[in-house]
Amino acid sequence: MGFHGLNLWAVLVAALSAFVLGGLWYAPFLFGRAWKKANGYGTDEPPPAGPKIFAISFALSLVMALNLAMFLNDPKTNLAWGATAGFLAGFGWVVMGIGIVALFERKRWTYVLVNGGYLTVALVVMGAILGAWR
Repeated sequence: MGFHGLNLWAVLVAALSAFVLGGLWYAPFLFGRAWKKANGYGTDEPPPAGPKIFAISFALSLVMALNLAMFLNDPKTNLAWGATAGFLAGFGWVVMGIGIVALFERKRWTYVLVNGGYLTVALVVMGAILGAWR
C-alpha cells in the first residue's frame, strides 16, 4: 500500500478542514464558552495561541489526515465509508481516549464532550473528503 494511490491534495484539504472547523467549533457562538469553563478559565481569556501554536496544530492536523488517508487507501472507499471510518476513529478511539485521560485529570465531562466532539466531527469531515476525492 504505502503512499501509492493517495490523493495528497485531498489529504491537504482534509487537514485544512479540521483547522477551519476548529476555528468555528471553539468560537464563542458555538462551544468556546463551554470550553473555557471546562478548562477553568471562567470569564478570563486563555493565553493567545500565536503563530507557533497554529503552525503546530496544522502540522498535527496534516498527520491526522494522512493517517486516516492511509486507513482509507482502498479503491472501494467512498464518501460514506470515509465519513463512517472518521466517526468510528473519532468516537471509538479519540473520545474514549480523552475520556480516560479526563477521568484521571479530574476534568469535567464538558471537556470530553467539547474536545471529543470537535475531533469526531473533524475526522468525519476528513474521512468524507478523503473518501469522496479519490
